[in-house]
Amino acid sequence: MATSDSEAQEAPKVAERPEVEPLRLPTVEEIRGQDIWNNCFVRSAVSGIMGGGLGLFMGLFLGALDNPLMQEEMTARQQFIYTAKQMGRRSFGSAKTFAVMGLIFSAAECVVEQARAKHDTTNTVVAGCVTGGTLSAKGGPKAACAGCAGFAAFSVVIEKFLDRHN
Repeated sequence: MATSDSEAQEAPKVAERPEVEPLRLPTVEEIRGQDIWNNCFVRSAVSGIMGGGLGLFMGLFLGALDNPLMQEEMTARQQFIYTAKQMGRRSFGSAKTFAVMGLIFSAAECVVEQARAKHDTTNTVVAGCVTGGTLSAKGGPKAACAGCAGFAAFSVVIEKFLDRHN
């Protein structure tokens, strides 16, 4: 009887082992989709469009929060028109800024990643520096350097917060 008890105890142990699932290879459509997404032009264009959309909504929100300076002297209709104009101005400006920022950052990161053949935080630092330097270049060399350093540091903080690269 002792042998039958030990056999009964071993049977559940064998059943507890997980089954090995077969390896699934990607389909042709999945490979084509990945190839399209790995194209720097496509990735940059999508980032620019998404950045523009984000800027549009931020501009609408922030434009709605603006108060006219002479609010007490304005009628309700004048306040409504003022707010609508502010929302439009802010939306266009924010959409343009965020679209350019997304496009430059994504393009720089993609080019650096393909040149280095690595996907790590260094790509993000370089892309942040290029983006910050480009956006603040109108202010001169000091502003470009400060923009480079600031945007690179911000990019590293975001990378660490999102923990994209292990």
